[in-house]
Amino acid sequence: MSPANEFGQPIGDALPGWVPCPFPDVMVMAGRWCRVEPLLQHHADELYAELAGEDDASLWTWLGVDMPADRAAFIDFIDEMALATDRVTVVIRDADGVACGLANYLRIDQASGSVEIGGILLGRRLQRTAAATEAMYLLARHVFTLGYRRYEWKCDALNAASRAAAERLGFTYEGTFRKAVVYKGRSRDTAWFSIIDDEWPSRAAALDAWLAPANLPDGVQQRSLASFRS
Repeated sequence: MSPANEFGQPIGDALPGWVPCPFPDVMVMAGRWCRVEPLLQHHADELYAELAGEDDASLWTWLGVDMPADRAAFIDFIDEMALATDRVTVVIRDADGVACGLANYLRIDQASGSVEIGGILLGRRLQRTAAATEAMYLLARHVFTLGYRRYEWKCDALNAASRAAAERLGFTYEGTFRKAVVYKGRSRDTAWFSIIDDEWPSRAAALDAWLAPANLPDGVQQRSLASFRS
């Protein structure tokens, strides 16, 4: 039961000693299958071939911006993210060291201990790989280590791949905000997911077990991630 105040009204649990969380700056985080590093302006040349080729426009469908039209526009896009102060953007390298993905900490609320992982853009060589899963694990572990209480994942409710990825990683579906956003001239319902600090130890244990060498010989899973949570 919830505690009550002096008027007999239910209120949330007290948080004695709570202090705001540090800003989630990222240093290099290296795993077995990937490397996560802060986005810098010089990454544009590496990322352009992986994320903005002639066949890559579909990767951008559910992002807030369209794929840049050319290399110069892509460099401007990377420059803007690298210089932003309201988010933390990282580059994901695969096991071969190729820079082929981006992700962001967004909606950083240090006072309440909440942060969103979003703006995820994975090149084709990174999709459905151990490297992609490990990158998401490293990014989640970082914020919970810093003391954050809530880790959010939000996406267009029509983005079935993103919804499935959130559920696979152990996020809990919280509901859909109807007509929440207008972007690219269209309406978006937004699906909300989260992991909270009480849940993270079990989610981390499942991810650790899934990423173990015994489960991923040659990068091919022997057991699904969901099976480690059951």
